[in-house]
Amino acid sequence: MNQDETQDKNVSSQEQSSDIQQRRENAKRVFRESGLSQMLQSINTNLLKGRGRFEEYDTMVLFRWGTGYTRRHMWIEVIEDTIRFRLLPHLKCKADAPICDGEYHTFTPRMWSQETFLQAELKKYYDRPVHETTAD
Repeated sequence: MNQDETQDKNVSSQEQSSDIQQRRENAKRVFRESGLSQMLQSINTNLLKGRGRFEEYDTMVLFRWGTGYTRRHMWIEVIEDTIRFRLLPHLKCKADAPICDGEYHTFTPRMWSQETFLQAELKKYYDRPVHETTAD
């Protein structure tokens, strides 16, 4: 490899790293502004007595609880300014909000800025979480 190719790879790597960092910061902002971080912490503290655990990725949080045969989770992802909850595949919901594609429920900024609406939806997802198989 010559010097120009090495420099191009370094620049490309730096741009990619910068893009990932920007998406992370945006996801943190959306979680914070929507109040979702605090809502999830409240569920963990008050309902699960601290037995849940959070796995954080670039723009996604996987909230898990339970053991053995009772393992459950919520998969929450931020894409630009929207919040998406991944659910089990299902028929498209008839309600206008949240937006449903049969696998994800998506909240636009206007939807997630309504704290009581987001909280009510989060409660539904907690009450009927995704069940994990023992192979997960």
